[in-house]
Amino acid sequence: MLWRLKARASYWLARRLFHWSWFVRQPRGWSWLEGQFARMANLGDVGAQSFYGHILTFRGQGLGAREEGVRLLRLAARAGDGKAAYQVGVISLAGTPSKAPDAAEAARWWQMAAKAGHPLAEIKLKELASRDV
Repeated sequence: MLWRLKARASYWLARRLFHWSWFVRQPRGWSWLEGQFARMANLGDVGAQSFYGHILTFRGQGLGAREEGVRLLRLAARAGDGKAAYQVGVISLAGTPSKAPDAAEAARWWQMAAKAGHPLAEIKLKELASRDV
């Protein structure tokens, strides 16, 4: 119980410090931030999974970081995060080094994102439908 409270407080602080560029540029500072983001994501916090998944997918170093980011985004999307579902749809349509592009899978993710209220998901679904015709 106490460790969960400590994890939440540390994550809250890390999200605030993330906006301080001088802190993020410090190797020890960035390492601490990543640890807090990873801990909350591993505890199943959907917001943390989405946030850290985006960071790893688009700013992570190496294929392993990107794959972990996509995994976290999928977890967040399955839990109802619209932004994560939209992004997984974009990734599905583009493909990854380990998976070929899949328009049907992208459409499924965008439908989930549209149900969650993501504003661009319906536009992407219409574009995809008009492209297939």
